[in-house]
Amino acid sequence: MTALALLHDRRPSVQQALDLLRRHPRESAGAGLLAIAACLSVAAVANESGATPVRPDGSERAAPTVQEKAQEMTPFAVRQVAPDEALKLNAAVPLASGPNPPATSFVLKTDTKTYARALECLTQAIYYEAARESEEGQRGVAQVVLNRMRHPAYPASVCGVVYQGAERPTGCQFSFTCDGSLARAPMKSYWDRARLIADQALRGYVQASVGNATHYHANYVVPYWAPTLVKNAVIGAHIFYRWSGGWGQPAAFVQRWSKRESDPKALRSAALAAEARYAALEATKAITAEDTPALAEAKQELPPELARLVEAEIGPGGESRVGLKISQPRREDAKQPDPLSSSASTSLQWGLTGSNASSSDQAPLGTKAEPAAAASAGAGATGAAAQ
Repeated sequence: MTALALLHDRRPSVQQALDLLRRHPRESAGAGLLAIAACLSVAAVANESGATPVRPDGSERAAPTVQEKAQEMTPFAVRQVAPDEALKLNAAVPLASGPNPPATSFVLKTDTKTYARALECLTQAIYYEAARESEEGQRGVAQVVLNRMRHPAYPASVCGVVYQGAERPTGCQFSFTCDGSLARAPMKSYWDRARLIADQALRGYVQASVGNATHYHANYVVPYWAPTLVKNAVIGAHIFYRWSGGWGQPAAFVQRWSKRESDPKALRSAALAAEARYAALEATKAITAEDTPALAEAKQELPPELARLVEAEIGPGGESRVGLKISQPRREDAKQPDPLSSSASTSLQWGLTGSNASSSDQAPLGTKAEPAAAASAGAGATGAAAQ
């Protein structure tokens, strides 16, 4: 039967409906509203079960904004509990029930230079956060970075996400960017593996098991922010979370890639300079022209690359301050010192060894090791994570 014939056959029904609307406008309007209400009820029930994702509602967009909340969720905001206790507390939190839809695929289509920058930043995140984790675990880290890039709470570029907050001593979102880990050269075999995972992620690979996760942490620390999120995956030593409510649903990930990527070499150098400045200021609260021996002593406690970035300065008004020298990053090759030497940060050592030893004096990821006498049953601030 042709389309015209079908229309012809249905014409009486359409005409009858129009006649009914003219004769009973109020009743017809009421029936229409009931139908709309029924549809909304079905949608609400579907969303409650997690089947139909929705955008964040008005209350979720109210102050404090999700961007402000995200800034507070750093790897260092953790409870003071021993690793043994942290393992138990984390294991006691069940995975969320209901659907855990995978993130949508992202393919970075750009020029060679911009792609190389994004690849470098994503490789760094995978390597310094999960060098010896399983392939699935490394892909999970990569997926978190890409999920953040498309979420309105975070920067709209790969490098922007990775280095967010690196200029602040405790404000970084990935601990390796502000704890000195970048001062150590990577091990080539692990770096190449991380680079391959990063390249595949930027070409569309999706680690479905972590869904729309935007946070993770090591299983031996307990962040204050973890209970406010939805635990949706565990891979190796990492626990993954998504935002609760509409912010964690697929429909919230609408941010477009900025089409620009900052130079990772400059970002790395600036991050190291910020760490050096913070370490020097902590060691010498006041530096004057006569205090150069104190500065020299403080610099001895820093890794060589960080120490070279610090110098004493006297400001225009005569105030003392610590100056920085932004250096060009050295070529990272197989000739560099062993990254597991004593000067490597705990974050880097954990990433390379996968160790989550449960001794009570273990320094959590992202913190400097404490003297044995000062270590307490819950070493300080954390974590392996983002996150």
